[in-house]
Amino acid sequence: MVQNDSIQEWSKILAHLLVFEEQGLISRTFRRLDPKRQEAVILAILAEATEKGPTSMRIKGVAERAGVAVGALYTYFPKREGMLDFAVELVARFMLDEMEAYRPVLAAMPIREGLWAYLAGGIEWSQLFGGVVQLFARAAYQGDPELQTRLVRPVAQLLREIVRDMLAQAIQRGEVRADIDLEATSRVLHAFTIAMGDSQLLPYLNTYFQVSGDGVEADRSIGVMIDLVLAGVGV
Repeated sequence: MVQNDSIQEWSKILAHLLVFEEQGLISRTFRRLDPKRQEAVILAILAEATEKGPTSMRIKGVAERAGVAVGALYTYFPKREGMLDFAVELVARFMLDEMEAYRPVLAAMPIREGLWAYLAGGIEWSQLFGGVVQLFARAAYQGDPELQTRLVRPVAQLLREIVRDMLAQAIQRGEVRADIDLEATSRVLHAFTIAMGDSQLLPYLNTYFQVSGDGVEADRSIGVMIDLVLAGVGV
């Protein structure tokens, strides 16, 4: 099932390549490559950018990871900075598209089930596409101003809006008090969910947040967090 899901999602990623060619981020040569070769190059770029840092990735490192010649990469991308631009745009577009697809579904669910699906489902999705998420996480926690503007802020803003939508719909359904400060509450809940989710995707954060461990599974902590939230804002 995971393998089939992965193939399906990779087809969504590769569907953006024509747009990237029109934007000058990739060449027609790369767009016409066999999908497996395209996937190998994309994964190599994501891995190199995550390990070395987006602004420090090496063309030689990407070539070695992808199993292609350095010269071939120069026929795919205009320059090293072009690979970074491509990776950033790919991650941003893919994550935003996926989140927008789930946005109405989550808002329509009862608030408890919606929060559970948002967190637990988000962790599962992120683990399936580790390369995409790892690059985003590197950008989020590294603090590079350009990546914050181009990648982190748009994705984070959409995540916060999804949380706000869930709370707003829950108010209309009578599940959440109508007198809450919707804007501030959505920001606080957004921060809670990031701490819970990222701690399971980035082990070094769990060392600090201590969400899971010593016999306490992540699902157990997620359930308690949702209980606390609904005890505070529920009717």
